[in-house]
Amino acid sequence: MYTAQEVHGLMAMMPAFATADAANIRARNTVDVDNLKAGVDRIIRDGVNVIATTGSFGEFHTLLWDEFQTLVRASVEAVNKRVPLFIGCTALNSREVVQRMEIARDAGAEGVLVGVPFYFPSTVDNAVRFYQEIAELFPTLSIMIYHNPDLHHVRIPVEAFQQLVQIPTIVAMKDSHRTTRSFIELKSIVGHRISHFVIAGQYVPYAQLGAEGFWSYECWMGPWPALRLRDAVAAGETDAAIAVIRDITAAYEGPPQLQWRETAFKLAIRHAGYVDPGPLRPPFLTIPPEVDARMQARAKYWTELCAKYRPQVEAAAAATV
Repeated sequence: MYTAQEVHGLMAMMPAFATADAANIRARNTVDVDNLKAGVDRIIRDGVNVIATTGSFGEFHTLLWDEFQTLVRASVEAVNKRVPLFIGCTALNSREVVQRMEIARDAGAEGVLVGVPFYFPSTVDNAVRFYQEIAELFPTLSIMIYHNPDLHHVRIPVEAFQQLVQIPTIVAMKDSHRTTRSFIELKSIVGHRISHFVIAGQYVPYAQLGAEGFWSYECWMGPWPALRLRDAVAAGETDAAIAVIRDITAAYEGPPQLQWRETAFKLAIRHAGYVDPGPLRPPFLTIPPEVDARMQARAKYWTELCAKYRPQVEAAAAATV
């Protein structure tokens, strides 16, 4: 199990590495274990602090049951306890979440990333009860709350954490949906008993308010811009951290388009070439040319940022040896 104090810094939201035939609607075994292990090993050696699998970007919604199990086992083996690993176990119903958590536990995972079951919207009371029940069933697994109101159709209010903070195995939360005021109120309840991961663009002000880390899937194009942000915040170099955020967020395209926001971003990762996540899975196959062009431009821009920030990150790491 992990403590909240062990879960901090840069969290890489992992793609579900796909085989060459993964776009085939009849394909049955589409997890590319070799590319997964190579990609995970590289990004850990390059310095990320936490890895999380099978979230929305991590394609839990397009994996068959056997594929999920393959990915879990391969991820546990690849990470090999070098950094905290959270296996995404979100599902349409609570019983399937329990099955997924059983797979994660039996494979040797110590942490799980879990959102509220979401086909129909949950009430807040049922969301709290859900976390209470899974925590009771799995006392040896550390839980990271996956709070994504846009996709899970429930916004967990600050006051609900009066109950959630009483669950000792809830050690972290992935959540970029709080205003500054609500974040301050949240932290007044949970303190550092629940580590809070925000999006990169929030990290400078929210770290000053108590956020312990931030999450990224851009880092699979090369982690150095995100690592530089992490290091600048840790060193109290606020101006430098703000400059990194300006560079990172310059690639954002305005209001999110859920059809492409995360699905097509896998194309950007392939274009960048740091790892090979493989092709998209059905039903997300017909990508408009202008979207692919944006992903190519995004990969090119991020690669330029990597060239800019990698020397700084490596120089700082060498200075601490």
